[in-house]
Amino acid sequence: MKSRLSLAVGARRAWELGFVLLLALMLSFVTLRAEEYAVAQQRIERFFPDAERSAPEGDYRVRTLTRGRDVLGYAFQTIDVVDIPAYSGKPINLQVLLDPQGVIVDAYVLEHHEPILLIGIPEEKLHAFTARYGGIRVDQRVVVGRSSDDRAVTIDAVTGATVTVMVVNEVVMRAAHEVALSLGLVDGTVGLARKPATVREDYYEPANWSELTGNGAIRRLHLTRGAIDQAFKGTEAESVDQAAPGQVDETFIDLYVTHLDPPTIGRTLLGDNQYRYLRQALKPGEHAIAVMASGDYSFKGSGYVRGGIFDRVQLRQSGNVISFRDMDFQRLDDVYAEGMPDFSEMAVFIVRAHAAFDPGSPWTLELLVRRQTGPISGMFTSFELAYQMPEQYLERPQPTAEELAAAEEANRPLWVNVWYQKSFQIGVILAALLLLTVILFLQDTFTRRPRFLHWLRRGYLVFTVVFIGWYALGQLSVVNVLTFVHALIQDFRWELFLTDPVIFILWVFTAASILLWGRGVFCGWLCPFGALQELINEAARRLKIPQYELPFAVHERLWAIKYIVLLVLFGISLESMTMAEQAAEVEPFKTAITLKFDRQWWFVAYAVALLVINLFTRKLYCRYICPLGAALAIPSKFRLFDWLKRRKACGDPCQLCARECEIQAIHPDGHINANECHYCLDCQMTYHNDGKCPPLILQNKRAKRRKAPAGPSLIPVAQIPHSDAPDREGSQPIV
Repeated sequence: MKSRLSLAVGARRAWELGFVLLLALMLSFVTLRAEEYAVAQQRIERFFPDAERSAPEGDYRVRTLTRGRDVLGYAFQTIDVVDIPAYSGKPINLQVLLDPQGVIVDAYVLEHHEPILLIGIPEEKLHAFTARYGGIRVDQRVVVGRSSDDRAVTIDAVTGATVTVMVVNEVVMRAAHEVALSLGLVDGTVGLARKPATVREDYYEPANWSELTGNGAIRRLHLTRGAIDQAFKGTEAESVDQAAPGQVDETFIDLYVTHLDPPTIGRTLLGDNQYRYLRQALKPGEHAIAVMASGDYSFKGSGYVRGGIFDRVQLRQSGNVISFRDMDFQRLDDVYAEGMPDFSEMAVFIVRAHAAFDPGSPWTLELLVRRQTGPISGMFTSFELAYQMPEQYLERPQPTAEELAAAEEANRPLWVNVWYQKSFQIGVILAALLLLTVILFLQDTFTRRPRFLHWLRRGYLVFTVVFIGWYALGQLSVVNVLTFVHALIQDFRWELFLTDPVIFILWVFTAASILLWGRGVFCGWLCPFGALQELINEAARRLKIPQYELPFAVHERLWAIKYIVLLVLFGISLESMTMAEQAAEVEPFKTAITLKFDRQWWFVAYAVALLVINLFTRKLYCRYICPLGAALAIPSKFRLFDWLKRRKACGDPCQLCARECEIQAIHPDGHINANECHYCLDCQMTYHNDGKCPPLILQNKRAKRRKAPAGPSLIPVAQIPHSDAPDREGSQPIV
């Protein structure tokens, strides 16, 4: 009974503790969202002071920023528009502000999980990068780095975070373009500089009213009084001029609009003479729009006075609002189209050249309806009539090959563009990996030429540090391993790994080499920090700096440290990947390779301390601390081949290779520990050296003795290794 009571009390305490933790987590989440919302509001207030903000609307949750009836801009968060994984595997969320012309006013990062920015590169550099988007149109092509397209806007990358800023660029421009399209601010495809279409003046076919309305050359907007009442429902003007029950279906306005420039439309409506006069009066770049209507409501407005602006009709095209003054207005009296209805008012409005009107792009006629709510106050609502000129009346300029190539490049997936931009790095690294593959497959041939192989290996290590590490930033990390494991568990997407081609290629090669040779190929040839350590230690040995090694029994037990570090990092990642990325600073890779020692002093001191120790003990970090090496050692258990050759006498009695192995990967019994081997091939150079390998020397002497004439011969006892069994070459035991 007592044990049951204790168990119940323990369960209750555990439940209370869990509830407290859950509550704390919820509060921290609310606090995070509140801080994020506060930052977003501050950015809006900075660029649109005193603007009224609507609630998020539509699929993209866009906020409309207004002052009175004027639209100042729009605000949205990219996470509601696109979901593009960044280097961390999680999307970056930004707030983007647009003006009504489709120009980016501000882009600001609200949340990210990029490891290089969490600890490493100051976050201010990312904000300075996004600030460069101010003033860029959403339909422009923006390239990070250099571009062969002269019309593209280029922005310099953030050193050390190229992939991250390329993802930011993709997120900002794609999200902004999608939102602008949904709002009707822009038209066309990003990357293709769409040239304005022209009206075909040589195309004419007789038509009547029904044919022109049927093919979309003339568009109609029919509003009933009931539709107007519904538009003002819930506002102060709801009860103003409200229709009686029997008047709901009565026509408020029946409006038609058309573009008069095409001969088929203009000549049908105006007649040949009036159309010719209109075309002669238009200046280059100007266009004529006809508006015809009947009903109780006048699209011109009774309050219109000379010198003023028509306040009831305006055009909108790709975010550009076109208003009309009295100088842009012509009365339309005589219309000749067969079958057309009667209209109470008709007008021609001239779109001036400065509006940069494109007859081939969609445009909208906006009809504003006003209800008086007081002596000088009123409320407006807008009704839209979309117009698109039929294609047979248009002539569109064909894009050039360069424009098509630019459009294709702009619409490719992000990772494809990254691969194109890094084609030089990819080509060089693929050539280097091909050379390494040749060395590994022909290792028996190369190890018979130790002097050549030593210099070839030193040159390859310099290439690994300088090109792969410092130039191409191809330093693999345990963070990549944790990201891959979490991607398999949660949401695996290839584009997450393809966004960094150098890292992807190195990982593919490393995975293949693990199956064939073990993890030593990466650790001994392709790890920039490991190569840096090896080169520094090589220089230290040439300078006669003393070297120290631990007894093998101690050395063997210290191997476990790196596996413990790996398990701790993996456990932390299950709770928080961000915390795991911070804890992964146990790797000095970011400091020494990615950022080239350009960061806070304590990180630099840690990396330098490891390199100083390496002067006296070769690759101490790799042997005892490196969690990446531990992660690569685990699948090395499944390697398919054992390419490193050994003899029966290796280890008993010969200990030469074990003494010469500079990372102590050879056990006293002679076998090579593939989990610790860095595949430097030094032991294989000794194996094939008939002037250095004791078993091989003895074997060669025996062979010469067999070929020598019969007679007494003596072999110094000191040169005879002791063995109780034949070696792998088939020689007999030495007694």
